[in-house]
Amino acid sequence: MTGSGRTERTVDVLIVGAGPAGLAAGAELAAAGAGRVEILERDQEAGGIPRHCRHGGFGGRLTRGGTSGPAYARQSVAAAVRAGADLRTGVCVTGWAGPLTVETTGPTGLEQITAKAVVLATGARERPRSARLIPGSRPPGVYTTGELQQAVHRYGQRIGTRAVVVGDEPVAHAAVAALRAAGVRIVAMVTDQPAAPVRVRRSVPLLTGATVTGIEGRTRLTGVTLRRTDGRTTTLHCDTVVLTGDFVPDHELARRTGIVLDSGTRGPAHDAAYRTSRPGVFAAGNLLHAVEPAGVAADEGRAVAVSVLHRLAGTDEPAGEGRPLVADAPLRWIAPNVTGPDAATRPAGDRFVLRTARRLALPLLVVSQGGRELHRQRLLLPAVPGRPLHLAAGWLDRVDPEGPAVHISAS
Repeated sequence: MTGSGRTERTVDVLIVGAGPAGLAAGAELAAAGAGRVEILERDQEAGGIPRHCRHGGFGGRLTRGGTSGPAYARQSVAAAVRAGADLRTGVCVTGWAGPLTVETTGPTGLEQITAKAVVLATGARERPRSARLIPGSRPPGVYTTGELQQAVHRYGQRIGTRAVVVGDEPVAHAAVAALRAAGVRIVAMVTDQPAAPVRVRRSVPLLTGATVTGIEGRTRLTGVTLRRTDGRTTTLHCDTVVLTGDFVPDHELARRTGIVLDSGTRGPAHDAAYRTSRPGVFAAGNLLHAVEPAGVAADEGRAVAVSVLHRLAGTDEPAGEGRPLVADAPLRWIAPNVTGPDAATRPAGDRFVLRTARRLALPLLVVSQGGRELHRQRLLLPAVPGRPLHLAAGWLDRVDPEGPAVHISAS
């Protein structure tokens, strides 16, 4: 106990966040004999976003055909605890007291926890209406996907009767499923993206090339105003609107300790070994690139465990020695976004993941450094916003380790 009444403790590995990435990392590290592995979760219940997702498909590679989100969360928690990880819920990490020491507050009071390695797995959050700068009145009936899923699946709240879903990414379809489970009629899905050349059969009307410019209603939402790309405006009458997507990494804790953030992902800049710019601090899951499915986050949790084990054994490469990777518009981001200390440090599957801000028909990806072309690759499928595209990593050994940033462009 310190003079300020704060308890001081030490662990071997501290994992912040008990979603799919943090739980998978904890299970892997504990099973590998990494010593005392502690997972902290600020919510009262561990499991992350899948807790609120009643649709199936989770853990499909491990459970034939997949399972529901809550079942997947319970299985992930059980696996981490069974492996020997110490899982503590209701504990919030409030800051840093040293390079590998965090300050926490929880049921037992204030603590300082020092670790040999820290894994940040704090996930991502959807930006609310205020952050999206949508004007208009502020009536009840406006949700993000997460708020909707909790209201329907966790609390059984009454939602409304007619809904508009803003977005057309996979998470938007999860919102549609939640609305239907609540008996709500979906008036339309709305996206600012242009119509795809190939029409897809849909059970919900899709309005493309449309942006929400206003919210109407006072005691209850009465409609949303849309502006089309040709300048026309229209109003959709509804009592519920769900703003989907627009995820941002929950990077506050990383930012507080001065970890370099990537301008594209807005999460910690990291190499293929999940090393951040702070030695001994690793990151995994949707903190790095909001937002990927739970299975992808869990895979990264298992992968980061390998790097942490190298850190504990003293065989880890130094952090922050690579070149930044920059995704040029219309590409939004690339992950990993820093080359490793040497060309042998390659991303999972020997490929990088990218996202685009707009649809690109069979794009040509070009990798260059200081005007020197390193690689070009034609994709065989269109690049679509909200869905990953992949870049082969065979060009890494041609990167000048002393040169400028490496740029990835698409045309």
